[in-house]
Amino acid sequence: MVGSDSTDFLKMLKDNTNNIQREKQPEVLFSLFYLPPIEYFSLLNQADTVLLEQCEFYNKQTYRNRCRISTSNGIADLTIPVDKSGKELVRDIRISEHTDWQTLHWRTIETAYNSSPFFEYYSDDFRPFYEKKWVFLWDFNFQLLQKVMELLDIEKEIQLTEKYELQTHDVFDVRELIHPKKNQLIEIPPYYQVFGQKFGFQKGLSVLDLLFNMGNESQLIL
Repeated sequence: MVGSDSTDFLKMLKDNTNNIQREKQPEVLFSLFYLPPIEYFSLLNQADTVLLEQCEFYNKQTYRNRCRISTSNGIADLTIPVDKSGKELVRDIRISEHTDWQTLHWRTIETAYNSSPFFEYYSDDFRPFYEKKWVFLWDFNFQLLQKVMELLDIEKEIQLTEKYELQTHDVFDVRELIHPKKNQLIEIPPYYQVFGQKFGFQKGLSVLDLLFNMGNESQLIL
């Protein structure tokens, strides 16, 4: 098994969708993102073991500190400001205290999704994340990831890497395959979206979009 072969991984995912039995599901290596795109959770949902990369250097302009949502004006990126002075491990990245990003993010999310079918149902799950003070980006993202997995009824073993490896073996490595500037790794089937009549189906959005629009039927999309 070659960890970097995403073509084999996608074939395996397709086989799983078709209910073909496998002796063992894969281990998948992810970077930790801020409210990741839906495809992230589709991959995570298929993994037997979830590996989170905590030993990599932080990279800018990725989903590590941004998520993408749908608003009345189109797709918008919500970006968490960070303090970074050079090469730093992702675990050590601190959230900047110079802007009130939490209030801005929650107000934008609330404005975008307050008319969605399940916003009121899930809002109390997410609002506390934007009221508590966070020091490290990793802690904020990790707690959010666990909350979303809980809401999606995804029960997976999560392991943290102990060292950084550029080349992986016996692991499917998707650390750099899910990226704001890259095409989707997995095609997500269309589902109801609040602004669907205005913009058509919008791809590449945060898992928030799926939860607020589809509720407990989100698992069917994954």
